[in-house]
This record gives sequence, C-alpha cells and structure tokens, in this order.
Amino acid sequence: MNSNSQSANSPDTYSHRWADIVGTAIALLTLTLPVFIIAHYSSQNAQENPSSLSYHLSKSQV
Repeated sequence: MNSNSQSANSPDTYSHRWADIVGTAIALLTLTLPVFIIAHYSSQNAQENPSSLSYHLSKSQV
C-alpha cells in the first residue's frame, strides 16, 4: 500500500462535491438562459410589430 495515497474520506471530497454542484448550475444556466432570453424578446417583437397590416385605398376618379 502506498503511504502517499489519500484516503477515501479526505476533506477534498467535500470541496469537489461543491465544485460539481456549482459546475452543474453554471452548465444549466448556460444552456437554458439564452433560450429564455430569446423567447422573451422574440415574443415582445411579435406583439409590437403586427405582421398583417391592411390598407384601404380609395380609387381616384380621373
């Protein structure tokens, strides 16, 4: 058995667990936040710029 090896119950496992949690949170934000931002701004543009505009033109008599 190697005397330089770390035991399974070392304090580093606690910091690794927090690093995993923080990394997962950052990954989820990176994947989901742009989708929500794009959806939010694209829905505002659809309400501000209606796509169907109709104009009534009258015939001019010559």
